[in-house]
Amino acid sequence: MTRPAEFWNTVYDEDTAPWVIGEPQPAIVALERAGEIQGRVLEPGCGAGEHTILLTSLGYDILGIDFSPSAIEYARANAEAQGVPDVRFQVEDALTLADNPDFVAAYDTVIDSALFHVFGTEPEARSAYVRSLHAVCKPGGVLHLLALSDAEPGFGPRISDSVIRESFGDGWELERLEATRYRGRETALVGGQAAAPGVNPEDLVDVAAWMARIRRL
Repeated sequence: MTRPAEFWNTVYDEDTAPWVIGEPQPAIVALERAGEIQGRVLEPGCGAGEHTILLTSLGYDILGIDFSPSAIEYARANAEAQGVPDVRFQVEDALTLADNPDFVAAYDTVIDSALFHVFGTEPEARSAYVRSLHAVCKPGGVLHLLALSDAEPGFGPRISDSVIRESFGDGWELERLEATRYRGRETALVGGQAAAPGVNPEDLVDVAAWMARIRRL
């Protein structure tokens, strides 16, 4: 279910976000090392800002956005703590970017780490988000999508590969869709949903995910 900003603010204010792991997602790091991140970059749903911070430190022109003001405050503090004060974050609604001329056709690469699947059971919200993504990408631009997979049980909203395939039809080309892993942590928000026997709360766990490379036509 799509949540109001107040819900996400509480998650960051109380530090219960299972996706806040103190490091970038290994799958996103692998993309950068493979040279798949090019040009001007947008990260919608940037959360704690780990990917935006990393890519800024490597010299990329990147903006991180999030619906939650508390997430942006958290990300800015995180950037300061990591010694990357020139990183750029701002509060934005990822569902309405098509209405903002500053975003339209402005980005060569979009990195979505665990935002798309939030709309997995909400076709209207998911369609609005896909429209936003199409609007912000330059023609020929690439979306890298990391989403939790329903291939195994675990925390968070989990989606099938068909949801990705069906969502990115007209105006897109799905160039690659493969299984990967997503790193999270057990917190009070998702207690018991991800851990295998013997895993302690707050330990990092790797769960099933999808990584898609999708080109905007």
